[in-house]
Amino acid sequence: MMLLYGAFEKRVFGYFQRKSVKLVDERWTRAFLWGKSAGIIDPTQRFTGMVASVIYKIVPQALWQPARQKGVFDGAPIDLQDGFIHFSTAAQALETAARHFSGQNDLLLIAVEAAKLGEALVFEPSRGGDLFPHLYAALPLDAVLWEKPLPLGADGLHVFPELSE
Repeated sequence: MMLLYGAFEKRVFGYFQRKSVKLVDERWTRAFLWGKSAGIIDPTQRFTGMVASVIYKIVPQALWQPARQKGVFDGAPIDLQDGFIHFSTAAQALETAARHFSGQNDLLLIAVEAAKLGEALVFEPSRGGDLFPHLYAALPLDAVLWEKPLPLGADGLHVFPELSE
């Protein structure tokens, strides 16, 4: 059977190649692509539908200040490098903070109404096959529900406010 790969598949494989993700993730991706080609999986239902109504961005205050003035957030350096703005769901935010922002002070947690981002928001497989929200556009600040400080606790972990899905 021959698989024809489109832009979505190339983006998924490119992500895994850039990040040198474990073999288990590559197997998951290959299984997904096979399922799509066999008509078992419909990626438009799975990846562009709303997985969460509120998504979260962890950002240093110094990067967020210019966004307040412009009315739009273009992304952190890693976002600009990857070509999309990385977000997390409520269930993913704590691990994201621990993995990528460990020990960092002066962070903000930004809550965003996912529905206001339209088709530019795509949920794509990442860590262990979890679907993470990626925004393929700048973040308009009118989609922001709130922003709150993300302080470090005595144990060195970030102290999160209550998060909603």
